[in-house]
Amino acid sequence: MATVVAFHAHPDDEAILTGGTLARAAAAGHRVVVVAATDGRVHNDDVDRLGELRTSAGILGAHRVECLGYADSGFGPELYPDPPGRVRFARADTEDAAQRLAVILREEEADLLLSYQANGGYGHRDHVQVHHVGKRAAELAATPRILEATMPREVLSRIGTAARLLRLPAPYGRDVVRTAYAPGSSITHRINVFRYARQKCDATAAHRSQIGTTGAAARLFAVLLRLPPQVAGLIFGREWFVDPARPPGRVYRDIFE
Repeated sequence: MATVVAFHAHPDDEAILTGGTLARAAAAGHRVVVVAATDGRVHNDDVDRLGELRTSAGILGAHRVECLGYADSGFGPELYPDPPGRVRFARADTEDAAQRLAVILREEEADLLLSYQANGGYGHRDHVQVHHVGKRAAELAATPRILEATMPREVLSRIGTAARLLRLPAPYGRDVVRTAYAPGSSITHRINVFRYARQKCDATAAHRSQIGTTGAAARLFAVLLRLPPQVAGLIFGREWFVDPARPPGRVYRDIFE
């Protein structure tokens, strides 16, 4: 059996981007570790997003959850000052952050690190930083493989159209979608997570502070959580990765291939 460490920017990213893949790996007997760079708090509020992360990771079958301890840098043109006693991840020293992650990679003797692409998916400054920190940490820990979580840009474009109709917030703007994530032709791993779509939905729902109780997002999630498993599988049945060490062409069906 192998050990996979999934490195994410914020609590909820683990479910949205890799939830089905992590649940599939755990069900197959692999060791799954989730590491969040930040505690998910842009401001010094009292929302327990790390508690939500632990609940989500438990639903997915993860064996260990860690946070590197940085503050969320926020999405948008303004990068706020660092909150008292904490550093926003976008301002973190890459080498220092990579050393923190490398400690976990070494402890776990990780076979595979899940990280992000250089564009951070949709350009979020914390997601871009995950790419740099993850790449350097894998070098420091001699982790043999990295896969970068992504989705086909064409799929995001369709999601973006629905999101705009539902008046959901960024990052679904047309200007963002044009260069977000990766063109479908560059994807190296397409993972069938049909059987784990319900776990992915439930894990996402664990992040109640992000979904809220009113508004379009809350209404949408309420509908999604009532979907029969077969329908949920059709909607959330695929997750995608790019192997930066392999040229595109062949598409693999398992992250451990």
